Amino acid sequence: MQNLTLNHLADLDAATWDALVPGAQPFVRHAFLSALEDSGSVGRGTGWKPSHRLALDDQGQLLAALPAYVKTHSYGEYVFDHGWADACDRAGIDYYPKLLCAVPFSPVGGPRLMGYPQAAGELIDQLVEDLPARGLSGMHINFTDELADSLLRGREGWLERLGCQFHWQNRGYRDFQDFLDTLSSRKRKQMRKEREQVAGHGIEFDWYTGHQLNEVEWDFVYACYANTYAVRRQAPYLTREFFSLLAERMPEAIRVVLARQGGRPVAMAFSLVGDDSFYGRYWGCLDEYDRLHFETCFYQGMDYAIAQGLQRFDAGAQGEHKLIRGFEPVITHSWHYLLHPGLKAAVSHFLEQERVGVLAYAEEARGALPYRQG
Repeated sequence: MQNLTLNHLADLDAATWDALVPGAQPFVRHAFLSALEDSGSVGRGTGWKPSHRLALDDQGQLLAALPAYVKTHSYGEYVFDHGWADACDRAGIDYYPKLLCAVPFSPVGGPRLMGYPQAAGELIDQLVEDLPARGLSGMHINFTDELADSLLRGREGWLERLGCQFHWQNRGYRDFQDFLDTLSSRKRKQMRKEREQVAGHGIEFDWYTGHQLNEVEWDFVYACYANTYAVRRQAPYLTREFFSLLAERMPEAIRVVLARQGGRPVAMAFSLVGDDSFYGRYWGCLDEYDRLHFETCFYQGMDYAIAQGLQRFDAGAQGEHKLIRGFEPVITHSWHYLLHPGLKAAVSHFLEQERVGVLAYAEEARGALPYRQG
């Protein structure tokens, strides 16, 4: 088996890469990852240097692949290791560059080690062996699926980290009212009131797929997206070109809901669909209205998932505001291989303590769900 590093995903045709992607999960598809690169959202000057790894047989057939990046910072990852980096800086240890196997700016669980499991496992082992020669402090694999977990669990030197997100489950609801009927009376009234408040502003919603939006509408989508960063005095991760490229390459997976008042767009939510899941990704508004965020990001997505028969709504990282709206705690997994023995020992101890806290938090959160008891 031979291993290759791919610094530009466009150098490999989409069909070859996508043949290893299980199901229709959109985030590791060639279209999504190449749009990030070709739009300049990752690459030169971003701290995300594409370094995808391929395993090929002796005839040149692709056996396994993983999306990977050499990182010079920890932004845009959503598995937070800034504290580890700060500790290294104080101790005079180089934490960057590091190798990250992940989907940039996307805290979404899914395939990371793609292809034949044995080949993927050998590819991981080779990457670990190559870390010192490449001047990398370690390797990190974020938001893994069960296949990656099974390959990494028990593999020498790898540390598992748990996290907690909140996902909504569609339990065969006929409509939104059917979902509301499963909630406690107080929470049911609260959600109904929130939706009525938005409707009272005269705001209406229209849904679009990727090929139904023109460039002027994409300008609006991007302006809303960028504004969510501007209000925090931060630069957005994604460029304007990313949205146009994704709409060109993967339009069938894109869902955008536009909120309009008197026909004028005032807010949007950008999502992707794949298999039986709905993935809420970006939201933004140019005018502020009470409860508009909850309606655009959550209730509209729940309505859409019910209407389309989608089973799961993954609305991204963070979550107490999701919890009280019926999004349930879900444990996420990431894996970390650290070369420095002192750092590895300290992180291993930290993760043991953190694990207890994460599991306790998820259990406590489950008790705060708004569903009726009994």
